[in-house]
Formats: sequence, C-alpha cells, structure tokens
Amino acid sequence: MVSFLVVLCSAVALIIIGAVVDGMLYLLSTGVLLLVVAVLYLLVRSVLRSRRRPVH
Repeated sequence: MVSFLVVLCSAVALIIIGAVVDGMLYLLSTGVLLLVVAVLYLLVRSVLRSRRRPVH
C-alpha cells in the first residue's frame, strides 16, 4: 500500500509540474502514465484479494 501511495503522489507531482512549467509536456505525460499504472495496480490487487476469500 505504501508503494501505491508513493507512485500516486509522484504522479500527481509530475502532472502539476508538467502542467505549470512551459515545455515540460513529457512530465505531464509521464505523470498521467504513472497515475494509470497506479490505478490499474490497485484494481488488480483488489480483484485478486476478493477471489481469495472463501465463500461460506
């Protein structure tokens, strides 16, 4: 969970820097890519956790 939060915070920081600073479009795109990867990681992790629980 800590790795998810670190990736999420760095993605938000890169998006903000890329949007504010002129000529830093690559930082914006990198931040968006990191954000998508973090959300996909969270979704995969939650799906795998829900499948492990035994059904009563």
